Amino acid sequence: MASRRRVRARVEGTVQGVGFRPYVHGLATDLGLSGFVLNDERGVVVEVEASPSAVERFLERLPVEAPVLARVESVRQEELPPMGDGGFAILESSSGAAATMVGPDAAVCGDCREELFDPADRRFRYPFTNCTNCGPRFTIVDGIPYDRARTTMAGFEMCRPCRAEYDNPGDRRFHAEANACAGCGPRAWLSDRAGVVIAPTGADDAVAQTAAALLDGTIVAIKGIGGFHLACRADDEDVVARLRARKRREEKPFALMVPDLEAVRALVEASAAEEALLCDRQRPIVIARRRPGAPAAPSVAPGSADLGVMLPSSPLHELLLADTATALVMTSGNVSDEPIAYQNNEALARLGGIADVFLLHDRPIRTRTDDSIVRAVHDRPPLLLRRSRGYVPDALLLPLDTGSHVLACGAELKSTFCLAKGGRAWVSHHIGDLQNAETLSSFREGISHFERLLAVTPAVVAHDLHPDYLSSAYALEREGVRLVGVQHHHAHLAACLAEHGETGPAVGVIFDGTGFGTDGTVWGGEILVGGLAGATRAGRLHPVRMPGGEAAIREPWRMACAWLVATQGGVPPVPHTLEGRIDSARWRAIAQIAGSGLSSPATSSAGRLFDAVAALLGLRTHVTFEGQAAALLEASVDPAERGSLPMPVERGDEGLVIDARETIRAVVAQAEAGVPTGVIAARFHNALAGAAAHACAATAADADMGTVVLSGGVFQNRVLLDRTSRCLERAGLRVLVPERLPPNDGGVSYGQAAVAAATT
Repeated sequence: MASRRRVRARVEGTVQGVGFRPYVHGLATDLGLSGFVLNDERGVVVEVEASPSAVERFLERLPVEAPVLARVESVRQEELPPMGDGGFAILESSSGAAATMVGPDAAVCGDCREELFDPADRRFRYPFTNCTNCGPRFTIVDGIPYDRARTTMAGFEMCRPCRAEYDNPGDRRFHAEANACAGCGPRAWLSDRAGVVIAPTGADDAVAQTAAALLDGTIVAIKGIGGFHLACRADDEDVVARLRARKRREEKPFALMVPDLEAVRALVEASAAEEALLCDRQRPIVIARRRPGAPAAPSVAPGSADLGVMLPSSPLHELLLADTATALVMTSGNVSDEPIAYQNNEALARLGGIADVFLLHDRPIRTRTDDSIVRAVHDRPPLLLRRSRGYVPDALLLPLDTGSHVLACGAELKSTFCLAKGGRAWVSHHIGDLQNAETLSSFREGISHFERLLAVTPAVVAHDLHPDYLSSAYALEREGVRLVGVQHHHAHLAACLAEHGETGPAVGVIFDGTGFGTDGTVWGGEILVGGLAGATRAGRLHPVRMPGGEAAIREPWRMACAWLVATQGGVPPVPHTLEGRIDSARWRAIAQIAGSGLSSPATSSAGRLFDAVAALLGLRTHVTFEGQAAALLEASVDPAERGSLPMPVERGDEGLVIDARETIRAVVAQAEAGVPTGVIAARFHNALAGAAAHACAATAADADMGTVVLSGGVFQNRVLLDRTSRCLERAGLRVLVPERLPPNDGGVSYGQAAVAAATT
């Protein structure tokens, strides 16, 4: 045995449910190695034996040639005495305390798509075809290690041809756990609102009849991979407006699904980067600039310069879009502000007042998962606005070990939670806004599911400092745990640092809507200094009042009034851009409230500053969804304008102050002088970018630091992000921005987990 070498390799990362064991089998067989491979609770275990050179070649190729859906984080080797065995086998999975997670759901691969549209193939038009390179993963898994018995496919026994594929090492469906065909797998059918079948079940009939119904102007609830969509044809104003009314979604844009890139190009002016994002295996919704004359009804995205578009994410969607050959509205299957429906009976009950008919199937969904949303950014990594289907549950590394198991409960808007142990963290799918019982129930269910999958029993629970967040209330209910309160903007700073593998210190520019500050006021325009273990506020936007509290978020004209009160004092006159749109008596009452401070908390929020400027430019006096006014302000920017408004940065008793009062004066003066809205909007963005960079550079110099973090929901604004980054880079500073997580509150839970790891 002296000429033979045996090695055990432990592979960790996203290596289950992605064809990794078949890949290892093929690689070992190709190199003439003996041994075995199996899944266990930590990932994949491989033992190989052969000549030393063959084993070395295997170990070199193992992480490099891994399947497309795999993500190898580490390969740890252990030398063993040779055993002299022959052949290479895939063994049954072992079980224990889980430390891995199955991969995300993946869009249809090229091979499966060819079969789907090949009349000679036995899976022709079968809506649930998949292989080791594509298909559902996270949304069907019920336990780890990932085997069919621990998925919602457990109730479907493979037929003889499917079993032969599953058992054949040379087949791409070798150990594909969701393998199925029309003879043995899930079925689809079309029903009415009462659940009565309209179209017979089968590989073709239900989908074809659904497509015909969509073309006829019918609203259809469609069960997909992670839950239900509500769909209709996108070029029919009557049906889109009807869907909007039934869904009670006043103006927030609907996403569109289109058959191919040619259809994308008819709707939006897609860049090469945006087209690449659309074709990613995650199949996210990509936000792109609407093309003039785009064949989309006005009610698809009222008043928006952008459209959210995506390509089909499953075989069922591929068939529907091929059959309709037109853009379809494909929006979340819910009533506004509720979680999406994901079970058949639940959908019939909750969506019966919205959808006319239902395209159902009998493959259960274990975890409801919304579509992910992405924006491309020039010369920078894309911005994740919502991280969900296709991205979750990929693990993120932490720059230090947590010690104890950690649960981080996140914020309230764009809620996620995070579980962490060792040096890894798992951020959940998008839960939604924790403002009703249904979403809170989904939040609780998600935490329980993740805890069971990962065998995590939290000893530490991190939460936001806001006393009224339901996520914080949930944390305080947990018994027998150590609670760690994390200031909201510190969590934003920590999240960005940690995803880049750093602990700090750094200077953080954290601009968002609202967050509970350590002084009890509403923060949102902060310059922080620190790292995972702690941060202090070194600067902020000049604070103003929020007349009526949260009412000022829904009515941006209130913030315009408050900024004018802070700028001029007394009761300022109604700006001409708002004349006839705001009752003068109401304006006077709000001005008096802002001046007195009654029911008007102080805020340094950058988001509320954007609201004020948008209102002063006449873009929006009221909003129907979060960030609407700010998005319109960004969209109105004249890209050719390089001028700026005044926005001084001054040193005060509590640090640097970015004072936008002079900026507000200039906005009003230029608007009254007839300067185009796009020019003023651009000058405002340039002013804020320049002032933030100046304050940041001064703080970095004072603290002798060279790294800056830009995060918070306001940095979803590509214009502000790009111009602030460039200013900082010209000053010689290294800029970190969120890349694998959203800059908005969807990343807060991960930041809380990182802070907990550094402080417990």
